[in-house]
Amino acid sequence: MLNVAVVGASGYGGGELIRILLRHPFVNLTVAISETYSGKPMHAAFPGLYGMSNLQFQSLGNMSALKACEMVFLAQENGRAMKIVPDLLAAGCKVVDLSADFRFRDIEIYPEWYKMQHSCPLENQTAVYGLPELHRSEIKESRLVGNPGCYPTASILALAPLLKAEMIDPKTVVIDAKSGVSGVGRAKFSLDYHYPEINESVSAYKIAGTHRHTPEIESIISEITGIKSVITFTPHLIPMSRGILATCYANALRNFSPSELYEQYADFYKTEPFVTILPDSLPATKHTLGSNRCHIGMAFDTRNQRITVVSAIDNLVKGAAGQAVQNMNLMFGFDETAALIDCGGIWP
Repeated sequence: MLNVAVVGASGYGGGELIRILLRHPFVNLTVAISETYSGKPMHAAFPGLYGMSNLQFQSLGNMSALKACEMVFLAQENGRAMKIVPDLLAAGCKVVDLSADFRFRDIEIYPEWYKMQHSCPLENQTAVYGLPELHRSEIKESRLVGNPGCYPTASILALAPLLKAEMIDPKTVVIDAKSGVSGVGRAKFSLDYHYPEINESVSAYKIAGTHRHTPEIESIISEITGIKSVITFTPHLIPMSRGILATCYANALRNFSPSELYEQYADFYKTEPFVTILPDSLPATKHTLGSNRCHIGMAFDTRNQRITVVSAIDNLVKGAAGQAVQNMNLMFGFDETAALIDCGGIWP
């Protein structure tokens, strides 16, 4: 059994990690770090986990417990992972970081968008961007994986087949995406996220290229195409707990029949266990609730020569914890789908 630790275990991403790891056939969850709930049982933070584990939350001060684990998940705020990753790697641990600290190969992107210097650039150069559908072979050989953001996961999976086949002009990409409130994290208590403020309302935020996921999406699009890409990305907050719906638009480079477009996606993702291409319907966030799946539908508009692709994921699973476990499975040679097929359920 693999000894595993979760740091930042009382947040939404950490809680979802715990839920999945407790049912993993090859994992022994031995350490759960939470400064807020240190010394308390797991059900103090997540009542739905009552009776599923006797483990108590610990403080991060106990680094020796982390170093004794073969696998460590880091689910804290940006800037914290890079402070402890060098010590974890030196101790022989493998790490999946759910923050943005190790998502950018170009180290200069990080301080520009996250307003802090990166403290371990050497480790960053060895990190792999953890989107299995594009980087599976690299993930298998990696000791450090930067888990993608939720918006980038939904957007890149929607666009990759078109970009790889040079079916669209990457300079014309527009992404209109909506997220449930859990996307902002469990510790956000400002007025904007109070239920009376968000209920019966939809609002855009961080528009005109100011959202931090913009350079993440652009960097992967540029990697795919070999051309520096600049996109238009507009996120929205909608009054639901969880889920992301990304509607992506781009100019087509030629005409496509509906069957040709569908076949491109079906062939591109034919061996992917967690990507479902819908032949005659469009995705909805409810259909991916609690799962590690991404649902994709698409259409070609003959009037303006544009392709529209819609993708849906659960931001806490395929957009965070589920994808992190998928990466761990690859890193240790487990069945990639272990603990993730029909993980289902709802937030405990």
